[in-house]
Amino acid sequence: MSTIRAACHAFVGLYVDGFRQMTWGRKLWVIVVVKLILIFAVLKLFFFPDFIGTHRGHQSASDFVSSQVLPPHGSSQELPTEQN
Repeated sequence: MSTIRAACHAFVGLYVDGFRQMTWGRKLWVIVVVKLILIFAVLKLFFFPDFIGTHRGHQSASDFVSSQVLPPHGSSQELPTEQN
């Protein structure tokens, strides 16, 4: 167990020491992280709207999803079964 802990400590220490000694690389990592945050925020706002929140009406979110996914009660359609 101590060898695993020592290997993990050495592995983490290698990266901590590398980031500590960076000069311009740190600025590039900040730019990369900021760009990723902005890209995902824009994608979330424009391409993934809150469809359930705007269409569910008085139902709870789980009731709305189940009503959209499952066939209505008393329907003659049955789910396909696996045949061997």
